[in-house]
Amino acid sequence: MTQPVTPTQQGGPDKGAAAAPVSGPRKKDGPARTGGLRLDVRSLSLLGVLVALVVVGGFTEPDAFLDTGNLQLILTQSSVIGVVTVGMTFVITSGGIDLSVGAMVALASVWATTVATQEYGFAGVLFTAVIVGLGAGLVNGLLIAYGRIVPFIATLAMLASARGLALQITDGKTQIVTVESVLDLGLPDSYFLGIPPLVMMFAAVTVVGWLVLNRTTFGRRTVAVGGNAEAARLAGIDVRRQRLYLYLLSGLCCGIAAFMLVILSGSGQNTNGNLYELDAIAAAIIGGTLLSGGRGTIVGSVLGVLVFTTITNIFALNNLQSDVQQIAKGAIIVAAVLVQRRTPAHGET
Repeated sequence: MTQPVTPTQQGGPDKGAAAAPVSGPRKKDGPARTGGLRLDVRSLSLLGVLVALVVVGGFTEPDAFLDTGNLQLILTQSSVIGVVTVGMTFVITSGGIDLSVGAMVALASVWATTVATQEYGFAGVLFTAVIVGLGAGLVNGLLIAYGRIVPFIATLAMLASARGLALQITDGKTQIVTVESVLDLGLPDSYFLGIPPLVMMFAAVTVVGWLVLNRTTFGRRTVAVGGNAEAARLAGIDVRRQRLYLYLLSGLCCGIAAFMLVILSGSGQNTNGNLYELDAIAAAIIGGTLLSGGRGTIVGSVLGVLVFTTITNIFALNNLQSDVQQIAKGAIIVAAVLVQRRTPAHGET
């Protein structure tokens, strides 16, 4: 027979009563406040870097950099890779990686701009881009979650396959968009209060991504799987299904980005999305998303995208060579990883 536990063994009612109001809440709330402060500092530091870049751009090329059209260009160019980065942030937070995002953008863009697809107008182009992205993401998810293939290998295979299929569809040629309602979204006449439609689409994806990661069960499960997949499984989370959903989400973001790229360029090419995977991973990492999983930040990822796009714009305006840009990006990535190694992992934002 189990012996009853005495008050003394429990620490006594007086001791428990005294401890509850003093140490209990402090242990629960203290780390959360500290973690939130730490994450705010990280985001603020990136924001400071962005402000510094704006100052540098305004100082070196004041007329060109601070021109309204150039600032709109920076935001527009950030939008396409930014949407891809939102999906990448979820994947990396779960402890995965997706090397195929650029190839999926290319495949979705060329499939959505074939003559047969454009016959269905605006809806046909949008629907095809999204469905192709989802389809490619589904293949990745099935291979990784249920085929138990390492994400690096599975997405590398998708990268090669999607690029090859995109080349086969286009036969190496540029597919021109003839749907006026699609092209109109890239014209200044479609801007709302000076904001390009692509930027508004990026903002909408960012808000939804932030809400999903921070305010839903799906987001909490994503962080749990990235932090400790076995513990998440023991807690009742279907880890394989969660990973499948995450790669579907990445594919969805690639499909949306492909549609945005079609609007921006007015065409579909098999070279679209070149090196997007590296840019998206880099932006997520410098934004504070932990490469090993368990911590992710949408706000930081967006700031990372803006930092990289602004650097590229400043270098272009100052006629600096592209190799200097790559060196600068590489240095930023290394610095961000070193900072992460000295920052205790805690939650996400």
